[in-house]
Amino acid sequence: MSVNSRSAVADRPKSATGPIKRLHLPKKQRNLELALLIVACGVNAAAVVLVQLGAIGHVDLTLLYLFVGLSVLVFGMHIALRYVAPQADPFLLPIATVLNGIGIAEIYRIDIHYKDFGWASAGVRQIVWSAVAIICAIVVIMVIRNHRVLQRYTYIFGLAALVLLLLPMLPGIGQEIFGARVWIRIGPFSFQPGEIAKLCLAIFFAGYLVQRRDSLSMVGKKFLGMRLPRGRDLGPILVVWLMAMAVIVFQRDLGTGLLIFGLFLVMLYVATSRISWVIIGLLLIIGGAVIASQVLPYVNGRFQNWLIPFSDKVYNANGGSFQLVQGLFGLAHGGLIGTGLGQGQPWITPLANSDYIIASLGEELGLAGLFAIFALYLLFVARGLRIGFAGQDDFGKLLAVGLSFTVALQCFIVIGGVTRVIPLTGLTTPFLAAGGSSLVANWIIVALLLRLSDTVRNQPRLVVS
Repeated sequence: MSVNSRSAVADRPKSATGPIKRLHLPKKQRNLELALLIVACGVNAAAVVLVQLGAIGHVDLTLLYLFVGLSVLVFGMHIALRYVAPQADPFLLPIATVLNGIGIAEIYRIDIHYKDFGWASAGVRQIVWSAVAIICAIVVIMVIRNHRVLQRYTYIFGLAALVLLLLPMLPGIGQEIFGARVWIRIGPFSFQPGEIAKLCLAIFFAGYLVQRRDSLSMVGKKFLGMRLPRGRDLGPILVVWLMAMAVIVFQRDLGTGLLIFGLFLVMLYVATSRISWVIIGLLLIIGGAVIASQVLPYVNGRFQNWLIPFSDKVYNANGGSFQLVQGLFGLAHGGLIGTGLGQGQPWITPLANSDYIIASLGEELGLAGLFAIFALYLLFVARGLRIGFAGQDDFGKLLAVGLSFTVALQCFIVIGGVTRVIPLTGLTTPFLAAGGSSLVANWIIVALLLRLSDTVRNQPRLVVS
């Protein structure tokens, strides 16, 4: 290149202004995140104060001090992002923070009714687990500097997921609660390994589908305008279907089985763009549901509770529709604007602080409050999908879509069950429901999506002048 051509490139206005604008972008992203975090922490503090005023008539500063400690960790994660992921999405962390805080406030409200305080309080334990989960998210952000590293360990994550799903079946540490054997107990601590397994499965599915995408998408015979896969290519979807059915049969966990198969089916469709896979998957889901409802008594009971919940026989049966009906009554009692935080009766519904926390919030915040919560979930999932489709590498795209869809599908399964759109399955609502394993898994999802969003924005792009 000649001296004149070099000077011409140096004098080009776009080259001079482009890098300057790029340098200001990360600062704007993090400043927006900081402002939203301040609002989120303010909303959480106000929720706790309103719960106390509504339930006990005065403000107890003890829980607020714990909330301050939790807020310090959240701002610590924000500071970490400024250094290791400056271009990460600015909305994910505030959304997770406000959902987590609203959940703690409602759990604490139910504790007040039962006069549970200190470590006996589910609200205090939820704060402690939230702190553990946020610390885990910070570690993930600091350790994983590039998401492509995860692709190297595709089959290790697959093996880890299988081990985690099998752990509750081991004698000695496996524990059955409310008929489902999905917990392990080590000393005084209990944990649900299936929550971490869904993360490992998302990474495994992303890595596997990137490797096998060509054979899954381009090979096969056409039938009725669709390209049907070869018999040998049906193996993966059948294996995952059998895995999901095994979870339903042996662990009596309908929700996790649906989540595993639904996650794989969506990621398979995104990887191949073949509608035939969706049709085959839906047929397997319908077939599995029909078989399970006829063979497994507890699945049949879930369908009976869903179809005829107000029948006296079903309502009064052991494991009947009492919980579902009370949840519907609670939602009806809340109406449009709710009874107000601390002024409802959410404890009437069994498991009001975990499986049925949506019904509890619906009673006290009303339909308007639930719509606000659903909008936060919708924004969270939309930002995650946007991160995925903006990526230039297939593994990152599939991973972001898989993680986002995990949250979306889990919300649909839980909220659909509570509102009687689909049969009740027993999953927890992300960030809101009581449960440490769910919190840890969902905060790690936040960390991975933040890492993916920073990597996507740092990727070099072709600029056409």
